[in-house]
Amino acid sequence: MPSIRFGASPSTPTLRPPAEQFRIVQRIEEWGFESVWAGDHVSFHNPIWESLTLLASYVGITTRIKLATGVYLLALRSPAVAAKMTATLDALSGGRLIFGVGVGGENPKEFQVCGVPHRERGARVSEGIDVVRALWRDTPASFQGLFSRFQGVSIDPKPVQQPGPPIWIGGRSEAALARAARQGDGWISYVVDAGRYRQSAARIRELAAGAGRSLDGFVNAHLAFVTIGEDYEKARDTWVRLLSKRYAQDFGPLAGRYGIIGTAAQCAEQLERFIEAGCTYFVMNPICDNDDTLRQFEQIAAEVLPRFATREPHRTGR
Repeated sequence: MPSIRFGASPSTPTLRPPAEQFRIVQRIEEWGFESVWAGDHVSFHNPIWESLTLLASYVGITTRIKLATGVYLLALRSPAVAAKMTATLDALSGGRLIFGVGVGGENPKEFQVCGVPHRERGARVSEGIDVVRALWRDTPASFQGLFSRFQGVSIDPKPVQQPGPPIWIGGRSEAALARAARQGDGWISYVVDAGRYRQSAARIRELAAGAGRSLDGFVNAHLAFVTIGEDYEKARDTWVRLLSKRYAQDFGPLAGRYGIIGTAAQCAEQLERFIEAGCTYFVMNPICDNDDTLRQFEQIAAEVLPRFATREPHRTGR
């Protein structure tokens, strides 16, 4: 297994027919990516599948690849129901779940429709992680918190991975970094440059050390919005057009800072900056039109991943 690892996120602003989505996921597994990721919202600017349901649909068409949420908005759901669904998914897949968890909040209306106060989202996620872990692990489980209280309850079957699937914390804020340091098995960033990534990874180490927590086995990951093209300018045009549509804002000013854009060689150089900043795991999300998705993933697998097959992670202080 390479020291620098790669997952794949095949999400696009326009939903594909299910059969096409399944074919892409099977090819992603064939091309050697370690994980496949699903984004998560209840309501969003564009149509989006429910993440755990989507990942469950991959169980029977894959055998090896890990199934990951990137990231699951836990505050919008009952943590007990989330624990049941994720335990089931991990069991049915033979222990392949990575449970990426985040706070969200950029769309307050999805909190409204779920009956969750927007201002409580951080506290609900922090407590919800503890609830999920308790229900994954304990038979029976008990918990006394601000939002969840129960005594002697067991959710079975348990996940295959014990004491539970890895939980990776998503986000860029100080609160997200503190949550990763305190509760995460990994951290996944997005829309940051390598400089901020370095600072954030250092902050997680600092906060974990202050809490007396070891980060052995902790994964530093990054969701990379990548467009490979014949040249930088053509790739940039595609990157800006599609991300501006996905997030309903102008991504033009952000391309130079946050994009992984250009030829395969240029993209590899940009990824190298994140490795030097402490990243050990990239989730590659091609920003392209649907009919170009397979080509993008195939080119990433053929021309980018081999460059890092023997690349050792950058050594960072603990």
